[in-house]
Amino acid sequence: MAEGLLAQGTPVYDLIGVGFGPANLALAIAVAEHNATTNDPVTAHFLERQERFGWHRGMLIDDATMQVSFLKDLVTLRNPASDFSFLAYLKAKERLVDFVNHKTLFPLRVEFHDYFEWAAAKVDDMVTYAHEVERVLPVRSAEGEVVFFDVVTPNGETYRARNLVMATGLSPSLPDGIDRSERIWHNSELLHRVGDIGSAERFVVVGAGQSAAEVTAFLHGRFAEAEVCSVFSRFGYSPSDDSAFANRIFDPAAVDEFYAAPDEVKRRLMGYHANTNYSVVDIELIDDLYRRLYREKVLGDNRLRIFNAARLTEVVDTGSGVRATVESLTSGEKTVLDADIAVYATGYRPSDFLSAFGELAPCCRRDDSGRPRVERDYQVRTSDDVVGGIYLQGGNTEHTHGITSSLLSNNAVRSGEILASVLDLRSSNKDAQAAARYAVSGSGA
Repeated sequence: MAEGLLAQGTPVYDLIGVGFGPANLALAIAVAEHNATTNDPVTAHFLERQERFGWHRGMLIDDATMQVSFLKDLVTLRNPASDFSFLAYLKAKERLVDFVNHKTLFPLRVEFHDYFEWAAAKVDDMVTYAHEVERVLPVRSAEGEVVFFDVVTPNGETYRARNLVMATGLSPSLPDGIDRSERIWHNSELLHRVGDIGSAERFVVVGAGQSAAEVTAFLHGRFAEAEVCSVFSRFGYSPSDDSAFANRIFDPAAVDEFYAAPDEVKRRLMGYHANTNYSVVDIELIDDLYRRLYREKVLGDNRLRIFNAARLTEVVDTGSGVRATVESLTSGEKTVLDADIAVYATGYRPSDFLSAFGELAPCCRRDDSGRPRVERDYQVRTSDDVVGGIYLQGGNTEHTHGITSSLLSNNAVRSGEILASVLDLRSSNKDAQAAARYAVSGSGA
């Protein structure tokens, strides 16, 4: 008898999506648009552990803008005529003309998040929120093939799928030995926690990228009497390269070139173009922070302090605050800072999509570095006994598909490619899975 059997009559979805951030939201929209134009619809459902749609809510600072053009929304590069575009959202909100007059490609981050929520509400019949995935079980046929996947939640609810699309997002990353506490934060929780701070004398912000610079500017503006100390190992904030030629690394066609390149070329390309995304800052924000620093130097009120070419050697939560030891990388001089809060803007790491797979995990092929082997259509390379597809969205494909993997730039096109692959796989596996489903049902499931 197959594993993870359900009651007779339980539906089998063509795809189950785990996680419902922008990546799987774009896929849900692609499914909805496909189903609206065909007599052979795709059945899909998505499970999201959050109670509602949310995308980096802790960093939705009022004046922060997107770093990607609004034209790289959930749909436009795949379907410019879509009713789910950012322009359609602006029309629905009666702000289209106002936005055109604004003459910008980069909306406020809070506005783009509202666009995501607007789009998510239009496909909410495909989503179940507040449902974390505890494990994924293989469902085997009498011949031993994995013909379906059972996605199980902690309360025992089970969703059966022909294909899985894993989009479990990124997890906050902290340096080794650093644990979050009431006074030591990751920047992802900034807005969730800063409201509990009535007043403060000093903050320490760690990091050299966009998020670190945004946190520094935000705290410096919000707490008008507090000192804000920015600590990073670079000599200064480095500007992001958003020039036209460099931006071609985010083009859909660049994914094809990157995927086909030898591993050594992949590594070189990631190194060459890391300054389009990693540990870099918009030049406008760099200029703003420098203006603040210079103004304070003129006025003799140095609340913004930059510890460049430096590192934190120790951070201790004292119970009433944080004691941070900053060491200069050039001189070795150490400075002890007693602060109210330390905020680490030290990035994210891909979530381990295999953590819930159990006995299914060995079926997923890995390379010599332990990373998943991923086909061009974002399908994990599996053992021959797996009939259905396991697809990845996010950072787990950066080593195969390039720098856009965890970003919004290629979201719309990628969702179309995954859907096309699911349709092809459904067609080729239709007879085998139908026979297996009949056998499972007939066995008393």
